[in-house]
Amino acid sequence: MNDAVLPNKRPGGRSAQVQALVRTALEQLVAEEGRERVTVPAVAERAGVSASSIYRRWGDLSGLLAETATHRLDPNRPLPDTGNLRKDLTAWAQELITHLAQPCSKSLLKAAAALATGDADTDCLRNRRKEALALVAQAQARGEPAPEAEQVIDHVIAPIVFRLVFGAEPVKPELAERLVGELFAITDRAN
Repeated sequence: MNDAVLPNKRPGGRSAQVQALVRTALEQLVAEEGRERVTVPAVAERAGVSASSIYRRWGDLSGLLAETATHRLDPNRPLPDTGNLRKDLTAWAQELITHLAQPCSKSLLKAAAALATGDADTDCLRNRRKEALALVAQAQARGEPAPEAEQVIDHVIAPIVFRLVFGAEPVKPELAERLVGELFAITDRAN
């Protein structure tokens, strides 16, 4: 039997460490060089990983940028559950605005949008759709009338992201209440 003491396993494991190194390298390079000059090989070099590791995990630079912009929004975090869908959607949208309007997140989101090919959904869109589906299902389980999840994406999330990517004015959390109100006005008229 070997009496050698094995080192403690690092929290999160090797994969989590590599992801953290890559995200940090990307954020540093965007801050130093501007998002237009960042490449996957440069991120890989800064992170001390192979470029193929980045391509395998994120697909391309656009995927890496989009996922990094939203990675602090843990897709497994608890979603609002106030007992009222309008309040839940407003709180959820306010959280997204607060996170995505941060300078680094906003810069990464803009870069991801500039590089997006439209061939596939990003992690950002997939995660927001999953959250919208969960919020709508939660309301329906309470017996509340609810818009479709795609309507939530189209009328709440899309305008927020559009303003963050293309707008000159700061996007403030108060926008969430207005967009959710407009969504309910549209869906109430349709019913």
